[in-house]
Amino acid sequence: MLVFLFWFAAVGALFSYFIYPLILRFMPRRAGAEKSHAPTSNPQAVSLIVTAHNEAHRIREKIENCLALDYPDLEIIVASDASSDDTDRIVLEYEDRGVKLARAEDRKGKEHAQLQAIKRATGDILIFSDVATSIPEDAIGRMVRYFDDPSVGAVSSEDRFTSHDGGIVGEGAYVRYEMWLRGLESDRAGLVGLSGSFFAARRSVCGEWDIYSPSDFNTALNSASQGLVAVTAPDVLGFYQDVADASKEYQRKVRTIIRGLTALSRHPEVLNPFRFGMFAFQVFGHKLMRWAVPWFQVLLFITSVLLAGKGGIYLLALLAQLLFYGVVIAGHVKPELRERTVFKIPYFFVQVNLAIARATIDFLKGRRMTVWTPSKR
Repeated sequence: MLVFLFWFAAVGALFSYFIYPLILRFMPRRAGAEKSHAPTSNPQAVSLIVTAHNEAHRIREKIENCLALDYPDLEIIVASDASSDDTDRIVLEYEDRGVKLARAEDRKGKEHAQLQAIKRATGDILIFSDVATSIPEDAIGRMVRYFDDPSVGAVSSEDRFTSHDGGIVGEGAYVRYEMWLRGLESDRAGLVGLSGSFFAARRSVCGEWDIYSPSDFNTALNSASQGLVAVTAPDVLGFYQDVADASKEYQRKVRTIIRGLTALSRHPEVLNPFRFGMFAFQVFGHKLMRWAVPWFQVLLFITSVLLAGKGGIYLLALLAQLLFYGVVIAGHVKPELRERTVFKIPYFFVQVNLAIARATIDFLKGRRMTVWTPSKR
C-alpha cells in the first residue's frame, strides 16, 4: 500500500507540469489550427470594454491609449465597478469623443461591472481590457482577424510585463513554458483560461455571463459549451507593469486560485468528457491536477521518508526532494540567490504551490473572492 501511495503521489505531482503537456503534444491538432490570419476587408463591429474600480490616477492614460487604437468605429465603454473616486467624472470628460460610461451602482465585482457594459455594447465582437494594460495600436485589428474562423469563440492576447523603467520582465523559463502549453491547448480543444487583462469574445459567447466566476475562465467555458474554441493570439500582446510591491504577489496568487476554485465548483459539468470531450480533459489536466500538486508533494515526501530504508529509487527520491527544498530554503534566506535560475525556478514553484495550498484551505473554509481590487503597479 505504501509503495502504491508513493507512485500515486509521484505521478500526481508530475502530471500537470510534465505528463499532461506530453499527452497534448501527441494528440492530433483540431481542424483549422494552422489557419493564417490575413487582414480582413470587412472589419466587424467591435466594442472595447475597460473595467475600472477607483482608477482616477490612471484612467485618463488608459482612455487615451484606447482612443489611439487603429480600428474603424471602435466603441469604447468604461465599466465602473461602483468607483467612489473621480474615475467616473474623468470618463465623462471624454463623452464627446465617443467614450461611454457603464456604471455598476453596487460593488459586486469585476464580472458584474463587465455585465453592465455588455448590456450597452453594440459590437458583434466584445473586447475586454483592464486599466493597467497598454494595448498596441494595431492589436485590435490583429485580434479580430481570428474571428474570421467561424469555429473561434474567443481570443486571448499574450501578456508582457514591463518594469517601471519600461523594460520587459518575466521572460523566464516559467513564462516560456506557460506560453508553450497555451499553444498546445489552443491547437487542441482550446484554451481553458484566457488572459484576463486583454481578451475578446463573440457577443453570443457572452450571453451566459456568470458574475461569480472569473470572466477569463467563464468565456472559455461558454465557447466550449457552444462547440467553439478559445484560442491564443501570439501576435496580439498586452503590456502592463509588474506589481509595485513584489511581496503582494503571493496574496494575488491566493485570490486568483480561490476565484478559479469557485468557478470550477459552480461549473463542475465542465469535467464531464461525454459533454465537453477533450476540453474536459484539458480542464482536468491544467486546472484540477495543478491545484492538487501541493498535496501530492506532501504525500510524496512522507512516503519517501517511510520507504527510504528500502534503498533504490525511494532513497534517491528522498535525497532529490531534500536537495530541492534545500535550494528553496537557501533562496528564501538569501534573496540575492534567486537571481540565479537554479534557485529562481524551484523557489517560484514552491511559492506557487504554497499559494495553492493556502487558497484551497481558505476556499474549503468558505472564503470567496467576489469584490475585485486591482493590484497596484
